[in-house]
Amino acid sequence: MSSTPPRSEKPLSGKAPRRTKGPAAGGGRATVAEAGLEGAHEWVSFEDPDEERTWLVDVTFLESTWECIFARGCQGVLTGPAAELSQGCCSYGAHFTSEADATRVAAAATTLTASQWQFRQKGRSVRGVVRTSKAGELKTRLVDGACIFLNRPGFEGGAGCALHRAALERGVEPLELKPDVCWQLPLRRADETAPDGHVVSTLGEWGRRHWGKGGHDFHWWCTEAPEAFGGRRPVYQALRAEITAMTGERVYALICAYLDGRRRRPVRLPHPAVRPSSGRAPAAGPAT
Repeated sequence: MSSTPPRSEKPLSGKAPRRTKGPAAGGGRATVAEAGLEGAHEWVSFEDPDEERTWLVDVTFLESTWECIFARGCQGVLTGPAAELSQGCCSYGAHFTSEADATRVAAAATTLTASQWQFRQKGRSVRGVVRTSKAGELKTRLVDGACIFLNRPGFEGGAGCALHRAALERGVEPLELKPDVCWQLPLRRADETAPDGHVVSTLGEWGRRHWGKGGHDFHWWCTEAPEAFGGRRPVYQALRAEITAMTGERVYALICAYLDGRRRRPVRLPHPAVRPSSGRAPAAGPAT
């Protein structure tokens, strides 16, 4: 497994390029900001050991110390700051990835207790927990402006996802009960199939653009916020269960082997949200 640097292109004229003034001149190395690459990420690609698939993995995000800061400074995904609502990314409900996803979550909802789920009575009504949008998309129902599974501040069981809480109380991974999009965020896997059938699977972070046009209306998004990068472990370790579910055990082991080796050396390219050269102050947090 190896990461491949960009190729060095020869000038079309065949002449050597002129030296530039500044840090890059005289053999110096320009920073990503000086090169106009403030949002740059490092990636690594490798072949799947079991099938016709190439993996393209976002090293910069997986090495970062991002962590969910729900109710700990998360401003939510509305059009203005709304930390006091403690809605996180639950304001619009969850989009199910398939009918199987919706069926699994609906079944999990029947196992929640009144102390775990604030809106249990509404969820167990004839309307259930799943709705179909005008565009034909399956989504979780909304109650009072947010997902039906979101317990609000003041609920005696505590604010947050009822499914997440139930999973923790049972000692199982939250991904067993929550909608796919909820347990995967902010990780994102995308598959592209070439005409010859070969698949390229990309594993990286979920950004605004992945939400479609509405994502640009968010006042705040966590993978852009320095305050969300104060975790004690890198993402690839902290989200082991989630990454394994998205890639499989063997691919996850390959990712770990590569990133564990890199950790013995200084991180080459910190995440843009905490990169001093980007003009933002680094997040204060424990060293990894």
